[in-house]
Amino acid sequence: MVLRSGKKAIAVGILGFFIPYGLASLVACLLDQFLSLDTGIAKALPHLVVMQSMTAFPVITCFLDELNILNSEIGRLASSSSIICDVCLWSVMSIQFAVKIYNTKPLRVTIGLFLSSIFFSIFIVFGVRPAASWAIRRTPEGKPIKEIYVFMVLVVLMACGFAGEVIGINALVASLAFGLVIPDGPPLGAALVERLDCFVSALLMPLFFTICGLHMDIFCVQKLKDVGVLQLIVFVAFVGKIMGTMLPLLFCRMPFRDALSFALIMNSKGIVELAFLNDFRISAVITRECYAISIISVVGITGVIAPLVKVLYDPSKRYVAYKRRTLLHSRNDEELRILACVHSQENVPAILGLLQVSNPTKDSPINLVVLHLNKLMGRASSVLVAHRERDKPLNPTQSERIFNAFKKFEEQYQGLVLMQCYKAISPYATMHDDVCLLALEKRTILIIIPFHKQWILGQRVETSYAYRHLNKNVLEKAPCSVGILINRGNQKKSRYVATQPSLFHVAVLFLGGADDREALAYACRMADKSNVMLTVVRYRGSNSTGIVGGTERSKMLDAEILGGIKLKMQIKRQILSQEYVATSGEDVLSITRRVGSSYDLVMVGRRHGNSPIMSELRKWNQCGELGAIGEILAAPDFRGEASLLVVQQQTKLWGLKDPEESTHLRRIKL
Repeated sequence: MVLRSGKKAIAVGILGFFIPYGLASLVACLLDQFLSLDTGIAKALPHLVVMQSMTAFPVITCFLDELNILNSEIGRLASSSSIICDVCLWSVMSIQFAVKIYNTKPLRVTIGLFLSSIFFSIFIVFGVRPAASWAIRRTPEGKPIKEIYVFMVLVVLMACGFAGEVIGINALVASLAFGLVIPDGPPLGAALVERLDCFVSALLMPLFFTICGLHMDIFCVQKLKDVGVLQLIVFVAFVGKIMGTMLPLLFCRMPFRDALSFALIMNSKGIVELAFLNDFRISAVITRECYAISIISVVGITGVIAPLVKVLYDPSKRYVAYKRRTLLHSRNDEELRILACVHSQENVPAILGLLQVSNPTKDSPINLVVLHLNKLMGRASSVLVAHRERDKPLNPTQSERIFNAFKKFEEQYQGLVLMQCYKAISPYATMHDDVCLLALEKRTILIIIPFHKQWILGQRVETSYAYRHLNKNVLEKAPCSVGILINRGNQKKSRYVATQPSLFHVAVLFLGGADDREALAYACRMADKSNVMLTVVRYRGSNSTGIVGGTERSKMLDAEILGGIKLKMQIKRQILSQEYVATSGEDVLSITRRVGSSYDLVMVGRRHGNSPIMSELRKWNQCGELGAIGEILAAPDFRGEASLLVVQQQTKLWGLKDPEESTHLRRIKL
């Protein structure tokens, strides 16, 4: 785990522990040398120095999860760096423990403890780990692990704790070593979390916090001198950790505000620090006065850090692109960069069909990034990794089956489609960060993400509110254009992916606005494919004007792109145009339902300008996630079997205040 963390995390973790540890130890020595400290304070200082210098991985991950930044840039770095800090902490404590044993126990006992610890580690690594992996291999993917395996894990856990006490190491350390070799995630890790989390979180943790609070007697604090000494150690360790964690990040040119937020996060305290203090209290290492002062420090530091980080750090700010990343503003000879998000295998056929009609060519190939999104289960930290192929796996995982389907599509279009596969494991609340981060790094033009409703065999509808929350966040924060793909589960129409259809009908419902222009630009690319028939359906009012509002510039851009379509119609017979007059919301509703059921793919923009007709439509569709027209086509009572793509043009661009403004520079040949 340490070697996979990266150079930056290793540097931050090492400096983030040893700089506060060194500074706090130096101050503690000076105070003990020049001040007449009480015996209890002098005895407690070395232990408090270690506790204030630590950054516990469980505390950091819980803190990041509560702030919804677990899979942000500094969230991932904080998780990795805290592991390094933990390694440094346990190394120092192991050395101190070994020195203590050597000085207080006979040589025979020291050697016996050392050899017993080695044999225990060998048993954990070469006995428990293979057994757990064997149990996982015998469990089919998607199926729950057998109860006997969970029972055996818990029995071996108790046995390891007992063995740790017998050989001379703490049961907590032995149990921690056992937990480290258990594979995380489903099925085993997730099953253990499911069995134990409720019992631990709802019963044991509240009891532990209550006990810590009951043992803290604020009236034991009598001497301001002791308070000043302990708070000075806390302050020096705090400043030292700020320095140790910020210096490597500033050297790597991270913005100062983000580096400061990261340093504050690494200073957060929690249940691990309370466990240390409780152990110090039980073993009489610290006095009741020291215990009370330390508890107040832990609560105070964490209470101040949380609101500061919320104010200082917003991960969505970095998703602002510095150039137009839209289909409308891309050149004809430029590759089409698409990020396809997949939740399950049911999403694959519709996405592959859309990619096929996207017309990859030699001049404009498709650069495809496939991202399989998974819920965080049975592990503490989020993951975003590139997929590594295995040599003919006997039991392919769901991710491998998804990626294999896209791999066959890539092979079908040799040289015209370039593909990269990624897997993300994160909480639903922050899953959009993985999508936006990958889109930013890969300079994506279009994000394709499935709708939160899934049609099963074209009839039953399953809704995922977690996916709906994800889609809303992606629409709000994406650094490029976004397309929400609705597949009504018509398996017959999904087969055109593998068998080239004789003719594929695409319709664009054009009301006006930036999103409709983006959808029309995508459809024009599709129309360059010989077997795609494009129909542009335009809505207009009774006086030959549009039915949506908008600025004069927006109307001018609408007229410009529609004029270009008319020119293409004279050249290509596979492009058609239809106009419908709508004077009320009911007219728009009836036209949309009638037209939308006649095609294989219907495309429409998500947002439209304000007008009396659009206001009437929005009253009928309260959700508004797909826009007024998109909600009509995605409604459960809509009987059409066409797939639907709701398009939103890029909304965030550095320095762009007017969304209708174009930053695309025209190239003129001199």
